[in-house]
Amino acid sequence: MNLFEGDRDAIPANAFRPHLYMSGSMPKPKHNSDPILPAGADIQVEAARWLAHLKSERRLSPKTLEAYERDLRQCLVFLAEHWGQPVSLNAFAAIEASDVRAFMAARRNNDVGSRSLMRTLAGLRSFGRFLEREGKGKVGALSAIRAPKISKTLPKPLAVTAARRLTEADVRAGEDRPPWIWARDAAVMALLYGSGLRISEALGLNRRDIPEPGRGDVITVIGKGNKTRMVPVLQNVLEAVQDYITQCPYPLASEKPVFVGARGWPLSPRIIQLTMERLRGALSLPDSATPHALRHSFATHLLSRGGDLRAIQELLGHASLSTTQIYTAIDAERLMDVYQSAHPRA
Repeated sequence: MNLFEGDRDAIPANAFRPHLYMSGSMPKPKHNSDPILPAGADIQVEAARWLAHLKSERRLSPKTLEAYERDLRQCLVFLAEHWGQPVSLNAFAAIEASDVRAFMAARRNNDVGSRSLMRTLAGLRSFGRFLEREGKGKVGALSAIRAPKISKTLPKPLAVTAARRLTEADVRAGEDRPPWIWARDAAVMALLYGSGLRISEALGLNRRDIPEPGRGDVITVIGKGNKTRMVPVLQNVLEAVQDYITQCPYPLASEKPVFVGARGWPLSPRIIQLTMERLRGALSLPDSATPHALRHSFATHLLSRGGDLRAIQELLGHASLSTTQIYTAIDAERLMDVYQSAHPRA
């Protein structure tokens, strides 16, 4: 049974099952079967209900749900070994801060980064709050643990000329691929840079979502948390998409994804990532030139040309202005570079 479908009260006790394990101190399966989690039936049921709650009511993205499920599973596997017995609901509710620190230390020893540890702690706290709301106990130890510090790294946008070059189909003219593939990839890149979309947002567009050139200048995208937003789109971007649609050998139904792979199935983000890797070599771009870097470039280039920070926040679909403000640091850094290189007294 899918954890996220059906009646919440009908979820079986063994529905929450592990399939990913930590290395090192974490026990691993001896074969390819999917062993039952070393935890009591009560906590497995509550874990499944928590995940269903996050999907249906909190509307978290599938990737976030997968990460939270994996983090809780790894925690329960660790605690079972740490305590020498399967984890019951009462035992989890009585977890001590030292147990949480031991788990986080084990994760750190397995080369898990600070951002992943922060997400792990956030997921466990969410599960703890869910248990408290359901009257299943209060997991106070989780709130006593400080989140790991994350070093601030600035996004690395591309130069304007490089970003524009990535959106041109002829840059791949020497490759042994059908021209419609070049046109498709150029259209995706144009949406990432021209409208600041995430790759998942661009590939999630259906044909009916994108107007023909001259018949509209706005697209509606579904972002994180299934939130929709309206984003302006340039006519030359629409022309790039139309050029791909005209060349595509497969029928593109209005209610189906507009971008398809070589066999006609919905296009995988990995294909665009691999395309970017090839283009990095062809255009001598740094390793930081990724599909997401085009989104960073969109925001940075708008800001450097006087774009309003609040407007850029809306265009990017950021829930918090503080997330968008990181681009002001990039702009200030570039201004200082110009000052240092051009001012006669610098």
